[in-house]
Amino acid sequence: MDVKSAIKETFGLSNMVLNSYVGDLTDAELMRRPGPGCNHVAWQLGHLISSECGLMNGIQAGSAPQLPTGFEQKHAKENNGSDNPADFHTKQEYTDLASKVHDAVITLLDAYPEEKLDDPSPEHFRSMFPTMGSMFLLIATHSMMHAGQIVPLRRELGKPVVI
Repeated sequence: MDVKSAIKETFGLSNMVLNSYVGDLTDAELMRRPGPGCNHVAWQLGHLISSECGLMNGIQAGSAPQLPTGFEQKHAKENNGSDNPADFHTKQEYTDLASKVHDAVITLLDAYPEEKLDDPSPEHFRSMFPTMGSMFLLIATHSMMHAGQIVPLRRELGKPVVI
């Protein structure tokens, strides 16, 4: 397996886990917080989408799909305390937008020269993600970082174990 295939497999696995945890949640349940101080699922989904776009544009300017007007602001850290459903989207809207963004990630990865994966990442990412390859790996694993936050909510709601 080559490096791009490994990144794609990791990206697919991370998204499969997240989608399994979110798959049977209702729009109302997306607004529930897994615990005190935690972000609700709707905010997390929007954050993941916004972050993927930001990371893609950090790898190659203009490579990310355009997000709906106001989307990034509503899912910024400054808005993570909002419990107003009007600030957020339906599960289907998040799913559709995530699919579009994920397709763009794969397109970018496929077109990205493998020999440039060792190039330095943009300065503001470099302390944690030093190379362009590590930027792609962050995209591939970011949803897994958030998926674990959804499990306590699933238990509270009496949802079945899905993985």
